[in-house]
Amino acid sequence: MLGKKKQKSRRSVGHFDTLISGHTTVEGDVRFSGGLHVDGKIRGRVVAEEGSDAVVRLSEVGEIVGDVIAPHIIINGKVKGDVQASAHLELAEKAVVTGNVYYQLIEMAIGATVNGNLVRRDVSSGLLTHERGESGATAGAEDEDKSE
Repeated sequence: MLGKKKQKSRRSVGHFDTLISGHTTVEGDVRFSGGLHVDGKIRGRVVAEEGSDAVVRLSEVGEIVGDVIAPHIIINGKVKGDVQASAHLELAEKAVVTGNVYYQLIEMAIGATVNGNLVRRDVSSGLLTHERGESGATAGAEDEDKSE
């Protein structure tokens, strides 16, 4: 079965379906699957299609003002918002993130800057769900029982 390779790259670094060029500014949310390469500016959330193995790559001249949510994220530009990578996050040497960073696996080069919290999440923690209120209440109740 030579013609049927069922190989998915962890990071499809060479193949990007969508390019936002350096002379482009997008106002509003961007939803995508596959690969998204950003040299321009996005003012809005960047969200990968749920269940996809999508990759977003922000070049050193790119900027995103809004949250970035995808399985694989490569940043070498500026992000003002939270970054949530459910599989792999790479912060290159010119990356500047102003916001919280949620990741499963992270690579961070010397020179990368994060002004926010780094929060490691595993697959079972529900990275892309909004169950913070329930988990916070449960954790607080357990802590009170231990102190008595």
